[in-house]
Amino acid sequence: MKLKHLAWAFLTLPLAYSCSQGGNNKSGAKANLSDTVKQCYVSSFEGDSAVLNLKITDSVKVEGDLLIRYANKPQNKGIVRGEFKGDTLYVDYSFKIGEGSTGFSNPLAFLKTGSNLKMGVGVIETTLGRSYFVKDKPINYERGKFDFTPTTCK
Repeated sequence: MKLKHLAWAFLTLPLAYSCSQGGNNKSGAKANLSDTVKQCYVSSFEGDSAVLNLKITDSVKVEGDLLIRYANKPQNKGIVRGEFKGDTLYVDYSFKIGEGSTGFSNPLAFLKTGSNLKMGVGVIETTLGRSYFVKDKPINYERGKFDFTPTTCK
């Protein structure tokens, strides 16, 4: 009989813990909203242009959208998600090329210099369907074609 009570105690312990974690967290939701900053950027280079709109949460987590219009190719449009690590913003860019294409995903890196974000160029590797920058190869921010400057968010 004691074994049966002990088994019930172990089964209900995770349930009791998870119920205590949910709660009504309205003050936490307000704190998150007040910690969110919206920043918008534009860039152009030799007929190509780009618009980057970001929502930055907790000073490091980033979510937003990026539109790149090429002069002689279809545009890329998609979402970015990532975070700042020091003065560098690392994101995954999930995008479509033109209209009706299948989706693609690439890592992007932006170096923050003053109020600007400079897109870098690096060696990308894909493993198990996920692309990432190769760890031993530095990202070159001088070769990047887009230097984003702040603009008013629409």
